[in-house]
Amino acid sequence: MTNTLPVAPWRFFAVEVRAVRQLSPSFVRVTFTGADLDRFADNGYDQRIKLALPLPDRSGVDLPQGPDWYAQWRALPDHQRNPIRTYTVRAVRQQLSEVDVDLVLHGDGGPASRWARRARPGDEIAIMGPDAGYHGDHGGIEFRPPSTGCLLLAGDETAVPAIAGICERLPLDARGRVLLEVPEAEDALPLVTPPGVEVTWLPRDAGAHGSRLVAAVAATAAELLASVEAAPAESPTEAGSAAAQVDDVDVDNEILWEVPDAPPTAPLYAWLAGEAGVIRTLRRHLVAERGLDRRAVAFMGYWRHGRPAPS
Repeated sequence: MTNTLPVAPWRFFAVEVRAVRQLSPSFVRVTFTGADLDRFADNGYDQRIKLALPLPDRSGVDLPQGPDWYAQWRALPDHQRNPIRTYTVRAVRQQLSEVDVDLVLHGDGGPASRWARRARPGDEIAIMGPDAGYHGDHGGIEFRPPSTGCLLLAGDETAVPAIAGICERLPLDARGRVLLEVPEAEDALPLVTPPGVEVTWLPRDAGAHGSRLVAAVAATAAELLASVEAAPAESPTEAGSAAAQVDDVDVDNEILWEVPDAPPTAPLYAWLAGEAGVIRTLRRHLVAERGLDRRAVAFMGYWRHGRPAPS
């Protein structure tokens, strides 16, 4: 009798670069291939994955193995620890054993951007992603809207791949707005959306992160809430209660990340991701000032200005 090990929800896939395509001044799409990428689960939406990148001046990756690989990896000296960064799947083509990942180019300040600027066909890395052989919930999808209501999807350039993936899987009768702040006008990419979902690109040019997004989210939330009958006017008491429910997260020392299960119905469901300080401001506005049910607001600090990205 053959003993078969259970399939885990996630695993490392050894991959190499098949193609690199510059989408805009700030975005590059890397197509990966690998012998077993036909087993990479195609879950869509904002499916989160991790890229394990080569060390400087080395090729390929050498990661610890076994169920405690992460603890082993953390214990390695810096010069022996392959950088690991979190990204979103952009497309999966199981029949071709291909996975696309869109990366943001922002100078040579971080290992992922440095790698993306120099990536060439044949370069080897590893992807930690969902195994299609596992038939349960893989996790790593944060878009959990209610069955009714409007959608407000907002973020900076780091959220563009996730929001693009979400939009492609929305039902045809979905309604809402998408707000995307990007470095420059040429970074506006074509998105596939249902007819009732409007996309607005917000190039900040030389402005600070959030300089366009914060005001746009505030104005759009007011417009959407005013358009739905289910949104009651909040009283001062209700506003104060809402404010009391918002914890002021220290984004310099804590991860800003809360993805509640939305209530069955809500007038507006907001999905927010990007620079942690900006997302904290938007969350405070929607929950404390607008009185949105915090169960209908998903917010994720993908990165923090002036701080290294978490692994």
